[in-house]
Amino acid sequence: MKAGTIVFLKISIFIIGLITICVSLFILPSLAERSATMNPEYAFLRFPVLIGIYMTAIPFFFSLYHAFKLLSVIKNENAFSELAVHSLKHIKYSAMTIIILYIIGMLFLFFVNALHPGIAMIGMAIVFATLVISVFAAVLQELLSSAIQMKLENDLTV
Repeated sequence: MKAGTIVFLKISIFIIGLITICVSLFILPSLAERSATMNPEYAFLRFPVLIGIYMTAIPFFFSLYHAFKLLSVIKNENAFSELAVHSLKHIKYSAMTIIILYIIGMLFLFFVNALHPGIAMIGMAIVFATLVISVFAAVLQELLSSAIQMKLENDLTV
């Protein structure tokens, strides 16, 4: 892979992380406060929802770190290595964790009768997108594992 492409992807990952941090620190708290003011009957959900969203940020940043690490491995021309498989495995598990946290959060909002259809649609879109990432990482992990296994078998026969 060309070095320019890898640099572009690394910069993209960095920008995604920076935007997520800025939104988490500056926009979400004021949005939660405004929502609590506009809907006082749901004000008790302000902090549980914020905590739930912040909990999903942990595996998200963990995935970004491993994606960055995976790009470094590819840049060093070690794409077919156990380190790449390990990074893909961590990305897959992080995505699964995000899915589970969002489903738990939506179930919680449903049971306290606060799951607005718009929030449900956004939550389902996040769950679906994360599911696609998880499945894609799992497929790549399996493909890379079998490629490494074939490479080892070929090295032993030669």
